[in-house]
Amino acid sequence: MPNELQAFIFIGRSGCGKGTQASLLSDYLKQIGVVSDQHPLFYLESGEKFRQFIKGYSHSSRLAKVVMNSGARQPDFLAVWNWSHILVENLMGDEHIIFDGTPRSLLEAKALETALTFYGFSQKTVIYLNVSNEWSSKRLLDRGRTDDQALADITKRLAWFETDVLPAVDFYRQNSAYRFIELNGEQSIETIHQDLIKAL
Repeated sequence: MPNELQAFIFIGRSGCGKGTQASLLSDYLKQIGVVSDQHPLFYLESGEKFRQFIKGYSHSSRLAKVVMNSGARQPDFLAVWNWSHILVENLMGDEHIIFDGTPRSLLEAKALETALTFYGFSQKTVIYLNVSNEWSSKRLLDRGRTDDQALADITKRLAWFETDVLPAVDFYRQNSAYRFIELNGEQSIETIHQDLIKAL
């Protein structure tokens, strides 16, 4: 793989193992010397920062909490603000980057494209972990996280994937500026990782 600044974008249904595969890729990139002291890796998982934001007491935080409690999807501008703020506050200009679970809509994908261009990421790879709704639903129920408990909430999140995230997946699939890798996410963790390494 070229040693220019690289961006890796992991997309997939809830519970598909994006974080696990992103972590394994991070280890692999260090092992082969792509990630180094000169070119460290910045890992962007925006969920924790957004959860902290929702716990706040600002007007925007309160409105976002109402949206969350109603089971609706947060508006795109908040998602873009969240990861944009992380990038602006943290990037030094010499990092490779992994996006874990961003973007989640076509609008967000196009906003992210402007950020990647702005920061000069010339190598952009999208990794789509493809799993079925049934597989994802079972995985979410089995892992027992508090935010995965209600089947109705899981069904709603998976419905959002169909209506909101898949258009972003198709945008990347059809865009020659990105290397698009689609993997069967219903395999073992190690098999998925090996398939990814081969595809890179």
